[in-house]
Amino acid sequence: MSWERYIRRLGAWRAFVYIAIAVAALAWVLVAHAASVGQSAPTFSGKDSQGKTVSLDQYRGKYVVLEWTNRTCPFTKKHYDSGNMQALQQQWTGKGVVWLTVLSSSPSHVSDGYMTAPEENAYIEKVGAHPTAAILDPSGAIGREYGAKTTPHMFVIDPQGKLIYAGAIDDKATTDTDDVKTARNYVSAALTEAMAGQPVEVASTRPYGCSVKYGN
Repeated sequence: MSWERYIRRLGAWRAFVYIAIAVAALAWVLVAHAASVGQSAPTFSGKDSQGKTVSLDQYRGKYVVLEWTNRTCPFTKKHYDSGNMQALQQQWTGKGVVWLTVLSSSPSHVSDGYMTAPEENAYIEKVGAHPTAAILDPSGAIGREYGAKTTPHMFVIDPQGKLIYAGAIDDKATTDTDDVKTARNYVSAALTEAMAGQPVEVASTRPYGCSVKYGN
């Protein structure tokens, strides 16, 4: 092998190594910042669809549900078209739970989940949703802090600020509205057990749905 070819190969190998290191570092950062069950939930602050600033800290002392959503996603539509998500919101907010819907689609995804405040308010009224607030997260900062991957992706936080559940809304990873009736709802189970002073039996599951449409 000539010295010229050797040097070119060495340069390519070094580039590969540098890229691999960069990818590994990025993965480590994402994991490091993802919310972990049993640990304190990441604090955040953001504007809701009413123009008000909402922070996690203001709800200390209450159970909080975070629901990542995208109205164009068929998995999200399954739970709203069936009325399941609205019923859950109404049921648990009626028991003092704070339910925060989070929209992390970036402005580059106008046709895939991004919503302005007026659009989100109109949608909430149209489907009869009952969240405590709908937080607009177009930068994706809150979503990335929690490691939100799908819509829906659900998180439950206890009154002490600890994350006690993270994952799928239920055990039927389909878009079929009929499956809602026979599904085991992990969010309701976690809240029921925790509010009864019991440990959460299933504290972590693999979320299912459409990928959260973050920007670059």
